[in-house]
Amino acid sequence: MSSYSVIERCLDKLRSEGKKGLITFITAGDPDLDSTVDLALRMDAAGADIIELGVPFSDPLADGPVIQQSSGRALAAGATLVKILETVKKIKSSCRAPLVLMGYYNPFYKFGLEKFTNEAALAGVSGLIVPDLPLEESGPLMDLAVKEGLDLIPLVSPVSTEHRLKGIAAKAQGFVYCVSVTGVTGIRKEIGTDIESFTGRVRKHTSLPLAIGFGISNPEQAAWMSKYCDAIVVGSAIVKVIADNGSSIATGPAVESLTREFKTALLNGTS
Repeated sequence: MSSYSVIERCLDKLRSEGKKGLITFITAGDPDLDSTVDLALRMDAAGADIIELGVPFSDPLADGPVIQQSSGRALAAGATLVKILETVKKIKSSCRAPLVLMGYYNPFYKFGLEKFTNEAALAGVSGLIVPDLPLEESGPLMDLAVKEGLDLIPLVSPVSTEHRLKGIAAKAQGFVYCVSVTGVTGIRKEIGTDIESFTGRVRKHTSLPLAIGFGISNPEQAAWMSKYCDAIVVGSAIVKVIADNGSSIATGPAVESLTREFKTALLNGTS
């Protein structure tokens, strides 16, 4: 376990106030890196409590079509890990919300884990999410992340066994990302998982904040699911707005508006 982190402090403060956190996701470099700065600052202004920046990858296995396509657009526009870290610096100079990089292990490994964690921390990153890095193989990155004050945030799913939940919880940092459904990311009209039972199982093993993500498509759904967790992760719904608007001047205001709608729903749902 790391010391009490920026991310934990953020979510624990909300928890102490009886509020639910809003974690938003965009793919860095979609439609371009200058837009990523603008979009992140707009989400921050609209009430996002933590912002995840996706690191585009050529083979994003955990992602559905919406985020896969955003990754493709970002790569085609020239996004690289080096450029994304420079972009993080620009965002962080004006951004209140902690920033988390979410990406697959290969780009981080190729960059060099020690160099990556050092430069990420210097850029202003507070945490990392690596969907394809299993607990058994997470030691090298986790050790370096802890050294740099970065939270390595784990994912658990509805099919995670009690033994696995216990093992993941023992090493968890920042918050535990509860994947609401089995399968890939994407907008879903309905989520069939028994969320109350699922998060109840996870809570038996950790006092860290719990965030629910994957498939949350609208503010009403977010407000309902927030009853069973400490924060909601919204990704595909925002990325779809970016896809629909491209590089037009409407993109920023549309993302800001949607972020505010989700934040308002969470505030109303807990008032």
